[in-house]
Amino acid sequence: MFDLFEFPADGSGLRRAFANFPSGVVAICADVDGTPHGLAVSTFVPVSLDPPLVSFCVQNSSSTWPKLAGASHLGLSLLGTDQQDAAQALGARNGDRFRASQLHRGTGGAVFLDGASAWIEGVPEVTVPAGDHAVVILRIHRIATQPEVDPLVFHGSRYRRLHADTADTWERKAG
Repeated sequence: MFDLFEFPADGSGLRRAFANFPSGVVAICADVDGTPHGLAVSTFVPVSLDPPLVSFCVQNSSSTWPKLAGASHLGLSLLGTDQQDAAQALGARNGDRFRASQLHRGTGGAVFLDGASAWIEGVPEVTVPAGDHAVVILRIHRIATQPEVDPLVFHGSRYRRLHADTADTWERKAG
């Protein structure tokens, strides 16, 4: 059944498999000692409604996460389709990570990117070591959304837009 394109269950094979699963792109940001710091992740998962929790994963090799890990509050911006440049800047190892972004501040040092589809402000609750990553669980304190902004999607190792079918299109396909 799996003989067509079978890959080894190693980092390379997993990277190929994960490239087939679309995910949103989230900016994780905070002011640390008066300077904004941030990174982009595509491993964001809602965890619980009661209490309100989300999680994201960060590579152990990240030079930015150790700075953000000590922040009292983190700002998560669920990036919109017009924020590809911001996602690329946040993923860069060097340079001004906020060159493509307008920022606004939340409480406790949380930083947000204008133009996102949603914003979540929270407090890191638990960090769990997991192989070459850390899983961070964040307790949500505040949220805001812009439903008219479509999310930025990462799929096949590139940024994409969702294609939304209208209800009429679905009815014609079903009929």
